[in-house]
Amino acid sequence: MKKFYLMALAAGLMGLTSCGNKAEVAPETEAEPEETKELKIAYVEIDTLMAQYQFCKDYTELANVEGENIQRTLTGKQRTLEQHAAAMQKKYESNGFTSQEELTRAQQSLQTEQQALQELSERLQASFMEEQAKYNEEMRDSIQQFLKLYNKTKKYDFIMAKAGDNMLLANPKYDITNEVLKGLNKRYKIKPEVAEKIKKDDKKSDEKKK
Repeated sequence: MKKFYLMALAAGLMGLTSCGNKAEVAPETEAEPEETKELKIAYVEIDTLMAQYQFCKDYTELANVEGENIQRTLTGKQRTLEQHAAAMQKKYESNGFTSQEELTRAQQSLQTEQQALQELSERLQASFMEEQAKYNEEMRDSIQQFLKLYNKTKKYDFIMAKAGDNMLLANPKYDITNEVLKGLNKRYKIKPEVAEKIKKDDKKSDEKKK
């Protein structure tokens, strides 16, 4: 690690005059070089962390489960709506409506059903996004809490996050990803409700394969 120095270069030039005249500097004006300190810096590969931290793996699987459930619900509702629309169209083409008022009521009912589906989609998507935000917050908190404990002995001045090419150059010897991963996974305990949701989905998947 290169040392970062704060140097008062101007102080070294004080008192110098042109034509080689000797500079006279009073002792009390001499600038003492400031003490230097080597910064201790490390970094963590975020892509590796996301792929191998068990918390991330579990919650990615849970997000997939919840996303598939939402899609399944909306697909079922959409299919029902399309069936109702097809039935109304068929009835209209066969002159099954006895009056314009009956047709209008049928159209309004279909519009109400369509609006309800749109609102349901928005609610489910909003709820999904809120859950994901909560999981992300829990993940960040778990990492930060671990790093606080980890750094009590390591004493790093900075622990940086390296994601993709956001760091142009990094010396691999300052990479502490594996150490952090090992500590995070050792500390992590899956929540019972999360394990139960994943277990139920795995069971459903096995039943479908049969």
